[in-house]
Amino acid sequence: MSEVSPRQTTLVREFHNNALSQVLFGPHNVNLDRLEHLLGVALNARGNSVSISGTPESAAEAARVLDDLYALASKQGHLESADVDAATRMTEPKASADDLVLRTRKRHIAPRTPTQADYLMALEQCPLVFGCGPAGTGKTYLAVAKAVSMMLRGEVDRIILSRPAVEAGERLGFLPGDLKEKVDPYLRPLYDALHDMLPGDQVMKKLAAGEIEVAPLAFMRGRTLANSFIILDEAQNTSAMQMKMFLTRLGENSRMVITGDLSQTDLPPGTKSGLRDALETLEGIPGVSFVTFTDRDVVRHDLVTRIVRAYDRVERERKAAKGENF
Repeated sequence: MSEVSPRQTTLVREFHNNALSQVLFGPHNVNLDRLEHLLGVALNARGNSVSISGTPESAAEAARVLDDLYALASKQGHLESADVDAATRMTEPKASADDLVLRTRKRHIAPRTPTQADYLMALEQCPLVFGCGPAGTGKTYLAVAKAVSMMLRGEVDRIILSRPAVEAGERLGFLPGDLKEKVDPYLRPLYDALHDMLPGDQVMKKLAAGEIEVAPLAFMRGRTLANSFIILDEAQNTSAMQMKMFLTRLGENSRMVITGDLSQTDLPPGTKSGLRDALETLEGIPGVSFVTFTDRDVVRHDLVTRIVRAYDRVERERKAAKGENF
């Protein structure tokens, strides 16, 4: 038998509810196996207790994660693999995460990474927030959730969701259907987020009443949006002029969120992204918050994280070969 390292320690966590303990452990202890892989510890379940072996730091972290997951299981009655992954990402005390939970009609939404927690804090405190980073990090989803929760609490009267339909270009008029049918494909991700948080009949009712508006960026010109929560998605596909136009729509008692991924710009070659221009122009302006997501914040399938990292690596190598700054 190999000698145990002096840096190893063993902690024991005991959970008193039989049913919740089984939810916590998962079928065939799949959740414990996942935690072992993510946290670098050894977990041994016996009855309702779990022994945790690892370094003092990793064992303490695993104990915290198990406690958090047990509390979550007691609230929602089940655990998903995404819940397990999210619990390992959160390094801040659970109490602070609870304060950031967004409540909508269909679900309660909590941050799954420290950056998401920073983002929700910024959405709470600042009238203008920029959320930048790769796909799958929750930039738009959390912004829509915040907008819905504020509307349900009566803090804003309207939600305005917008995207540039840059792919359509001059071909928009040749697409079949009326104007709504032409632009809806570009706005579908925003509709999907709404339906994830509100019953379908309520989404349709609020759309018909104008309480929720989903519209392409061009429809924002000449308007002043007061008492509203305004979101511009895919902002990397705006020009500098379009971005300035949109930012100046902000009216009294309104919040505005700009989201985008500068690595996925569909603008013509040589056109500077309005998102990049705004990030450079507004740096240091009071009331403006910037939150940058990375591949570590991707909360979709594990493969998405690996895909993002692979593309980032190739992009860095390309820029290094050209002598560009990155």
